[in-house]
Amino acid sequence: MKCDYACGSGEHTLERRRFLGTLAGAAGGAVLGLPHMVRAAMPELAADQKRILVVYLSGGLSQLESWDPKPKTDTGGPFRAIPTSVPGTHICELLPYTAKQMHHLSIVRSVNTKEDDHGKGHYCMTTGRRKEPAADYPHLGAVAAKLLAPADLPLPGHVHIASGGGGGSSSNAAFLGPKFASIMLGNGNPPQNTTRPDGLSEAADTQRNAFRLAANEHFAKRRRTADSDAFVSSFDQAKQLMERREVFDVTKEPAADLDRYGKHEFGRHCLLARRLLESGVSCVQVNHSNYDTHYENFDFHIEQLGEFDQAFATLVADLVDRGMWQSTLLVVMSEFGRTPRINPYFGRDHWGKAWSVLLGGCGIQPGAVIGKTNDNGTEVADREVDHGHLFHTYLKAVGVDPAQKFDAGGRPIPVADPAAEAITELLA
Repeated sequence: MKCDYACGSGEHTLERRRFLGTLAGAAGGAVLGLPHMVRAAMPELAADQKRILVVYLSGGLSQLESWDPKPKTDTGGPFRAIPTSVPGTHICELLPYTAKQMHHLSIVRSVNTKEDDHGKGHYCMTTGRRKEPAADYPHLGAVAAKLLAPADLPLPGHVHIASGGGGGSSSNAAFLGPKFASIMLGNGNPPQNTTRPDGLSEAADTQRNAFRLAANEHFAKRRRTADSDAFVSSFDQAKQLMERREVFDVTKEPAADLDRYGKHEFGRHCLLARRLLESGVSCVQVNHSNYDTHYENFDFHIEQLGEFDQAFATLVADLVDRGMWQSTLLVVMSEFGRTPRINPYFGRDHWGKAWSVLLGGCGIQPGAVIGKTNDNGTEVADREVDHGHLFHTYLKAVGVDPAQKFDAGGRPIPVADPAAEAITELLA
């Protein structure tokens, strides 16, 4: 099956994925449980340390095939709505394992960002602002790294686990500076350039670092500057990262966990996200591609959500069972939803006017459904919200005052858009 993307967007070129029998593999429902002996071995985290986990469904998840099904309507498509662990709340039948975790989760069904462009929609949803020609705002993860990460954390505060190869760092921290930008783990691999070169012995590396330290101390006595301090800090942080490189190695997890999450890319990435959160990383984003289904929307959502469902439900169950749920905010977002109208190619196009976001964990009222769309999902019928309201809600949920201001070179900038406010009924 080949899917072509009519929008021709550079952000979402087709990345075909193997199904790998995920739907069949999910049949072992008991695998979602976690032995208490494993939980007892997890590292201790500060009781008041808050974290954010973003699961980003790249390309635009269809709300009608996920959180806001409209069966037996002219826009509903072929799938049924199934009951969940929350009485009266139904989601699409493509998410049977997530349905069993819905008592931990909440849905906002009334999102209207008025934005149908991939890049602009992504910017809205990850920064809480509209893109402006003369201003740039930091990603949610950069804000979390700045305001939530412990000062002595040896790991990056903001990690992005992406599909495909590559890696490195990004520029999504805006005026907060590169220290708070995300480290990109291409295909979930450890950060690049974090191993000692083959030709350099451990003894030689130790001597080299000792010489560097002595030279830095000598320099600091006479010509210490903010720039030199920043350089030393970056070098020391990189060294600490190299010493803890195994944190990024998901193969260190038990084989049973790899089986529970699913032996495919997204399953490994969800397990790695859990591992990083347990290690104290303040914000982890996991991407799952590609939901930009202008063609064959229903076949592709069977495939994509079949891969998503078991791994995601397992991740939620693990965060709860390991005692991390009350300190970890979970957000499942896209850049927009998909059109209620089914196009001539059995696809759905971009739709920012009436779609859904899933939340749970830290500071979020469990089992809630906020807002609704009309009978066939073409517009918001109650409690309309946008990206600004959601961003305020994320911050409030983890104990951050959205009205506080960052200092951007002497210019005070509110952490969140002052024109918006939190969705108070969603907050615990």
